[in-house]
Amino acid sequence: MPIKLHVNNVSLSFGGIKALQDIDFQVEAGEIYAVIGPNGAGKTSLINSINGFYAPQQGRIIFDGRDMTHIPPYKRAKLGISRTFQNIALYTNATVLDNLMAARHIHMKSNMLTGALFWGPAQKEEIAHRRLVEEIIDFLELEHIRKSIVGTLSYGLRKRVELGRALALEPSLLLLDEPMAGMNIEEKEDMARYILDIHELQGTTIVLIEHDIGLVMDISHHIAVIDFGLKIGEGSPDEIRKNEAVIAAYLGEGER
Repeated sequence: MPIKLHVNNVSLSFGGIKALQDIDFQVEAGEIYAVIGPNGAGKTSLINSINGFYAPQQGRIIFDGRDMTHIPPYKRAKLGISRTFQNIALYTNATVLDNLMAARHIHMKSNMLTGALFWGPAQKEEIAHRRLVEEIIDFLELEHIRKSIVGTLSYGLRKRVELGRALALEPSLLLLDEPMAGMNIEEKEDMARYILDIHELQGTTIVLIEHDIGLVMDISHHIAVIDFGLKIGEGSPDEIRKNEAVIAAYLGEGER
């Protein structure tokens, strides 16, 4: 399979704190690649470097064969990289539908003039974007809350809405930063099902950060483990289970 993403010897520091140290791994197109590690290991810093929120001092981010290291986040989104956030970042005073529609702005071609003359190309474009968003709402089973204000929803539903907003960008690479954090068992099972459906039905390449090790082992094709900003292991779920450095740093003796 072709390489979708290459994190090439990336290092990131904040003053004297080394968040990432010479991190290198490749993600094949169409796979689910998980990144795990203890709290503070540098996982979110890695996601922020991939989507352009942070600029690493060393190394390169290569996406679809193109060096993205110095490309701003909005251009990466246009090229097919979208993400969810560990801490939910939605428009809490807007509806579910409006939050998803907001993600379509990077694909909109209407300008001020055509927007003012709504009964023409702008209207057709609006209808097309709305149709795609409605498909996402159906896919994520959000029909019953499509017109609800996001701030009134439960935490688990807001997590699902955020996943929908990421999908509304039509990504070929989806970055998921702890999509199941704070969820109960039923909500986690639903989210896992959605992630697998996104992968299987749309062929989307997924980079997943998640603390639920059992789930990571079940749905991932390959896993990288980082600790104190260093990659200490990489391989298939079975290889990670047997990796002594990973067991010592993260999984614990009980996971053998």
